[in-house]
Parts: sequence; structure tokens; C-alpha cells
Amino acid sequence: MLHNTRFLSAWTVLPLLSLAPPAIECAVALPGSDIPKVVSIGSDRGRIATDQEQNLTVVLKLPDEAAFDRTLESLYDPASPNYHHWLSDADLAKFAPTASDFAAVKSELVAQGFSVVSSDPNGFSLRVRGSVATIQHAFQTELHAIEYQGRTYQAHTTHAQLAGRAGELVDSVAGLDRHQVLPRRTIAVNPGTGQPVCAKKVISSASASSILTEITDVALSSASDFNYQTPGALLPVANYWGSVYDINSNLTVSFTPAQLQAHYGLAPLFAKGYDGTGQTIALIEAYGYASAEKDANVAAKIFGLPPLTSSNYSVVYPEGKPLNPNAADLTGWTIEIAIDIQSSHAIAPGAKIVVVASSGQDNEDQIASLQYVISHKLAHTASSSWENDSEIIAGVDEENAFNSVLKLGAAAGISFQFSSGDNGDSGLGTPLGAVGVPSNSPYATAVGGTSILNNPYGTGQVVTGWGNALVAVNDDGPTDPPTDSGFFNGGAGGGESLFFKKPSWQTALPGKGRQVPDVSALADPYTGFPIIFTEGGVQYAQAGWGGTSLASPIFTAIWAIADQYNGAPLGQAAPVIAKLKSGQIRDVLPTSALTDYDVSGTVHDSSGTTFYSVTGLFAGWLYSTTDFTSAIWNPYSSLGVAISFGTDTSLTVTKGWDNVTGYGEPNGLPFIQGVTGKTTGAAVISE
Repeated sequence: MLHNTRFLSAWTVLPLLSLAPPAIECAVALPGSDIPKVVSIGSDRGRIATDQEQNLTVVLKLPDEAAFDRTLESLYDPASPNYHHWLSDADLAKFAPTASDFAAVKSELVAQGFSVVSSDPNGFSLRVRGSVATIQHAFQTELHAIEYQGRTYQAHTTHAQLAGRAGELVDSVAGLDRHQVLPRRTIAVNPGTGQPVCAKKVISSASASSILTEITDVALSSASDFNYQTPGALLPVANYWGSVYDINSNLTVSFTPAQLQAHYGLAPLFAKGYDGTGQTIALIEAYGYASAEKDANVAAKIFGLPPLTSSNYSVVYPEGKPLNPNAADLTGWTIEIAIDIQSSHAIAPGAKIVVVASSGQDNEDQIASLQYVISHKLAHTASSSWENDSEIIAGVDEENAFNSVLKLGAAAGISFQFSSGDNGDSGLGTPLGAVGVPSNSPYATAVGGTSILNNPYGTGQVVTGWGNALVAVNDDGPTDPPTDSGFFNGGAGGGESLFFKKPSWQTALPGKGRQVPDVSALADPYTGFPIIFTEGGVQYAQAGWGGTSLASPIFTAIWAIADQYNGAPLGQAAPVIAKLKSGQIRDVLPTSALTDYDVSGTVHDSSGTTFYSVTGLFAGWLYSTTDFTSAIWNPYSSLGVAISFGTDTSLTVTKGWDNVTGYGEPNGLPFIQGVTGKTTGAAVISE
């Protein structure tokens, strides 16, 4: 049994998840109502202050939503004459609410005391602002603060409907229920200290390139023996054997842009000029930060990428700049923005980047940013490296509001990518997993995560689904049993939606609901990515960053290259990926290539000798997982840790689609030609 308090206290800073399913139903609303489920499972902390000003996005019902859905479906059907004929504003107007309906809703809102902030060009929705008192009176409900699992949310606690005849014309309202969207980024942490494996390093123009000498893409070394004994005692004695993670503790495992380009097979495309040139990548962020371009250009110089200038980089503020210029630093968005810009630029260095920075980080702010991308035709591929909480927390209005704007995006030929999450099944321990909002939308493309490992016993790389567990096998003496000190340390999110049914392009998949994710890319911080960022006016370099926050911009940049190769926007990526054939996408399989070198060992004490197989070591984290990779990691001399790759709570990598990696990861030219359907003609490239 492990009793070292230093080790335990270090672990408390990591994302710990309960193995036991919580005693709640996974439903997004109370039966037969629009009230979010969190109202019934959380603790009511009282009403929201009535003088607080808030924005709402009010989405109107469509006169014939079924006709719109059929038209949208035809845009993605190669057999349809409408295939890839994305809807213009004039086309969308044919399906929009009538001018009289829009006027009725707007008039009612103004009469109730709201001011109009904006509306989309075709009248599908409008954004208004008013006090909480105005909101409660107009929508005939109460807004309360609800606490659940240590976080507080705003939720409406009684049925909400806009007063008057206009109420029958409203489909959903974003902002009645308010959650802060969370960046899905994480960093590799030393389990012995609780601190990042790679400390922030202050850099200067002279020292910036030193990061190249401090990172490696070699995560695993060949197997070694490790012997552990309690100081000053004969027993217990332990011997472990297996592959070794991070054999050189002076280096941090992270991939450079060139190494990622090679992994995703982009060299043949780059050689022919397919690097995103002529395309624009939109990054949906909160707040923005002033040094983002400067930081990205330091990274670009280090890694040999073209600089960002006014011709290929811009920032827009749909709501105006945030009141506090330090908001990104204070909320963790600085790191997120740096990851998004620098990773997307690494993968598609020829593409333009536009940062769409909201002045807040509520769900309603982000819906406004998504609408801004569509209304202003900023890009045809966009990354949102955040999620707005799980379906357990979200309500009907929120889900539908996100879905409505994403549906418009899909009709306009825009692919909106979202991170699938970094906490596996969020501790539910259920085969359904736990999907987040809005990656669960049928009109979003959800991006899961992978780990990229070298093969120390052969050539090439081994790709696993992202899911790490760490188990102490020694801490000032052998631990027995070691599984008592194990912790899940992050993994890609995914699962089956309990709100949205499966779209037509997922009929071959199991279950009844929309399955997440669709595709995957590098997310494991223990095989991470180095970035340059500025906090508090000081510029730093730091490696070991990951999360599906990294996977989403990587895939978004690859999709920009696909659009370029196609010569026209491909639209939403998810339904196209679902139709790929074998060989056109790299299926991420259960990892068995290195299992002969997995960690195992014995502990000998006064009771005798106990053998621990690799599955015995990680038994608490395997569920149905049987094939995964593991290694011994000695973060410092008195601590021995076994680390796993491919153990993602109850989510499991399988052949074909799975709820960790989707259909797999892009594999260069075969993927690009598969999604475009262009294998002959001028666009052909030989690998």
C-alpha cells in the first residue's frame, strides 16, 4: 500500500475521475420539459441578481424544417444534382422564417425591454440584451445559480416561453442557461512533483531556438530491468521489466511541426504546393491576447515556417474587445490560443488564419462567434478547441441553439470542428460514454485524440488512442499492491448522444444516438507539442502540451489542405469521413505491436512473492481494453511509475469506428484523395 503523502498530494492536482457511475440519469432535460437536468441533480444556490445584464440568442422555428433538412442532406449526396452546391444567402432565405414572423418576435422582445444587438442576415435568429429581471419576465421563468460537482451554472428552473403570440415562433434560446466553455488543453505532468514535465522557460531572441535541444520524438526505449528496495530494510523487494518512457529525463517528448507533417504524410502534398494556400482557417476563441502573432512568429522562425503577417493573419472581435486585456491570462485562454494558432500554422503553413475572439466565454458568446463566421463568410473550415460541458449539464434550449447555427454552417459548406474532450467518459463508467456539447451535434465534426509512439523494437511509429493511466510501482520503497495508487490522467472524450439521434451517415454504427468522435489527431501531452506564449508580459517556451485542443486545429488544418486540393469547399468533414474506404484513412487499432515488452514485475515481502502482469497493474483502468502499450517511467530517483498509452476509461479503441478515435487519423494523400474523390487529373500526386 502506498502511504507517501508527497506522491498523493502531487496527484491531487491532476484530473481525477471516479470509477463509479454517479447515481443520475444521463438526460439533458427533465422529462417532458425544457428545464436542464442539472436543476434536479445539482444544489440550488438561489436566484441570479435581477440587475445583471445578459445577452440572449433567440432562434426562430423554420416554416418547413423538413424541407430544409432534405435539401441539406442532398448537398452531401454525390448522387444528387445539389451535391456541393452550398447554399448562398439567397438560397438560405427560401427556408428562413418569414419576415412577418421575424418582426413579431423582434417586436415582442423590444416591447419586453430588450435592446437588439444583432441578427443573422436571413432572420434565422437575433441577439438581444436585457437585465435578468427583463429575461425572467419576458420568458416567464426564473434564473437560478445551480451548483454541481464543484461548479456553478445558471439555469432556468421553470418552463420558459416568450410571452405573447411570438412565443410560438421561437425554437430555442441560448443564454437562459449559462456555462463557461472550457479549453480542452492539458500538459504532461511529473507525477512525483505535480508540476509540468517541462517548466516554462523564459526566452529571448537569442535563446528561443534552444527548445529544439530540449525535445524529442522518441518516447520509448528498449526494455530494461528496474529493482526497487525500501531504504534500510531487506523487504520488500521489487523487480519490474519493460519498455522505458522518457529514458532521457532532460528531454520532453514533443513533436516539431516537421515531424507532425511527416507523420500525417503531408510531404508529397507540400511538394506540389498543397499546403493550405488560398484557404482560411477560423479559430473560435475567447478574449484573444495581444502577443499571439509575435509568439507564433517566434515559433515559426524556430521551426522553419513562414511568418504570420497582416496578409495571412488577423483577429476579429464579434462582440468588441474584452474589458480586461488580461482576461486570457486569467482564464487560461492564452495557452489555448497559442496552441491553436501554432499547430494549425504548422500543418497548413500556406493558409490564412483568422482568430475569432469573443469578449466572454459563455456558451452564448461562442454561438455568436459561430454565427459571425457564417454571416461574414470568414472561412470554410473552423476549429473550436473547447466544449461547453456534457449533455448532463446542458439543456434542450442550449443543445438546439448550437445545433441550429451549426446546421446553417453545414448548409453553407463550412466544417466546424470541435474537441471531443479530455476526460474520457467523465467518470460515468458506462459503455455509452459521455459526449460534450456541441461536439455531439450531427452538424459538427468531433475530433478525438491519439498518442504517437516510436517503435523501439523496429521501424516506424505506433499510434494508440489517447488514454493515459499512471501507477506507482515504487515510492521510497516498492508499493504493494501498486494498483492502489493508480490514476487516470486524461484521455479523449466520446460516446453516444442521448439527445441527438444518429445522422444518416452513421447508420452503420452501433446505438441510437449521434456517435462521437468522427476523426482523431495527436492529443496526448506525453507525446505532445511545444509552443511559445506570453503571460504577464514575459515570453516563454514550453513543451508537452496536448489535449483534444491540439487535435482539433491539427485536423482543421488538414481539412483546409483538402479544400485546396479539391478546388472548392468540401463542407462538413464528418459525413465525408464516414464514407471513406479502407486505406483512405488510417484506422487506429488496439495496440498490440509492443505488448511483448509491456511492464510486468514481482514484489517480494514477508508474505511471499506476488507477480503483477501489465493487466494486473492497470486493472482499474481497463474495462474492456485488452491491448495497450505501457512503459516504466522514473520521473526522479525515488519514484517509479508505470504509464499506459491506450487506456481511456470505459471508452475503447476497436477496429473500424470507435469512441476514442472515430474512424481514425488522416494519412496524407490517400485521405485527401479519398475525401475529394480526385484520383486522376491535374490534382494527382504520386507518393
